[in-house]
Amino acid sequence: MSALLDALRGALGAEFVIENPADRERYEHGARYDKGQCLAVLRPADTVEVAACLRLAAESGVRIIPQGANTGLVGGSTPDGAGRDLVLSLERLKSFAFDIDNASVRVGAGLLLSDLNARLEPEGMVFPIDLGADPSIGGMIATNTGGARFLRHGDVRANVLGLTAVLPDGRVVRLGGGVRKNNTGPDWKHLLIGTSGAFGVVTEAELRVSALPRETAVALLVPAAAEAVLPVLRAMERRFGPMLSAFEGMSSGAVEAALAHVPALRNPFSPDPIPDYAMLVEIARTMPALEGEVPLEDLLQSGLAALMEEEPDLLLDARFGPPERGWALRHALSEGVKAAGKLIAFDLGFRRGQTMPFRLHMQRELARLHPEIRVCDFGHFGDGGLHFNLVVPFGSRWASDEAAEKALRDRVIAVAVEEFGGSFSAEHAIGRRNQAYFDAYSDPRLKAWSAAILQTSGDTRIGAARFD
Repeated sequence: MSALLDALRGALGAEFVIENPADRERYEHGARYDKGQCLAVLRPADTVEVAACLRLAAESGVRIIPQGANTGLVGGSTPDGAGRDLVLSLERLKSFAFDIDNASVRVGAGLLLSDLNARLEPEGMVFPIDLGADPSIGGMIATNTGGARFLRHGDVRANVLGLTAVLPDGRVVRLGGGVRKNNTGPDWKHLLIGTSGAFGVVTEAELRVSALPRETAVALLVPAAAEAVLPVLRAMERRFGPMLSAFEGMSSGAVEAALAHVPALRNPFSPDPIPDYAMLVEIARTMPALEGEVPLEDLLQSGLAALMEEEPDLLLDARFGPPERGWALRHALSEGVKAAGKLIAFDLGFRRGQTMPFRLHMQRELARLHPEIRVCDFGHFGDGGLHFNLVVPFGSRWASDEAAEKALRDRVIAVAVEEFGGSFSAEHAIGRRNQAYFDAYSDPRLKAWSAAILQTSGDTRIGAARFD
């Protein structure tokens, strides 16, 4: 390995090949629970240097683990415990070029989402993928991030116009570009989006950007029953059309955990009890209000009042307030449930009509078999996404018995996939934590196809996930 490290120092500069264990540590630990050990951390400055890293690693048979902001939750951006991997940090790739006429922006893979939107804001634009974390653009592309406003803007895949990437053997390819309509052949960039870097490392991307909302309004809705949630969503889509930008579900367990973890949050349901389930809904518009036009908050209130009058069996209550207050609660849910106990988390996706039936089925099963487990779920109900979080006491067997936790995980995934036709990874992609489920549930023909594609690009392993 010394010859490989010498070659990498020559390609990047010695200061950008990190071998000291103390300096490597932040790259070896994931955002939540993943940790490993690597041979070294590489910090290239551009596509040319990324290509050199992949070529040298391929020649030596060493696996590369691409890493952006390291905010992922499935073990896709950290090395395993063997100490033989090279972590390829893209944090120095932060180029930015805005094209106002094309409503697009070309950025380096290491640019953070917050930095991208801070630079777009003076132009009145935004990259409209709304997340609780602050990932890099390359990481968002590798995982095909969805987020809370998928309902209106789609996922990352829907907003990527072009990519520059390095294949496993070090070859550089440019896939697509700023041209929106181009049917001259297969759209190969989709091999790189959502595949965790296994087919190549994205170094630069051209993204579609949207106008910043000029006005938003938010409400918290309490359904009369679980079966009423989907009819409420359909009714809001009919009433508000493309103005409906978010429809998020929150269980009482998740809300209680967030309020306990962040004392500064205001309980929007006080003095009443926190409901078993609530929905955060948002409408937004990007055009300036015309003279005499009804404010969005009034429009939302009148629309919901009409819905409650016309279909009184759907909603028990609607609470209104500043949008930032509602979103503060929603974005606090993840950290709240993490702090409430040992977290066993699932990122699931369903047809919209199957989301609530799955929740109710699992709630009943868990209450019957494992009453000590607390369901603290939330998710993007408008697109069928469900963060199905189970919280167990730190001192329980679930917190220390890996076999028991695995059996529980296997059962939840089996019910989601086999009984409800769902996905075991809605927006977190494939990492070590999801590899076994990919192996179990993916079509063998598609695995063989993936293996054939990888063979043409060098068949050198990149990333923690395997698709063959």
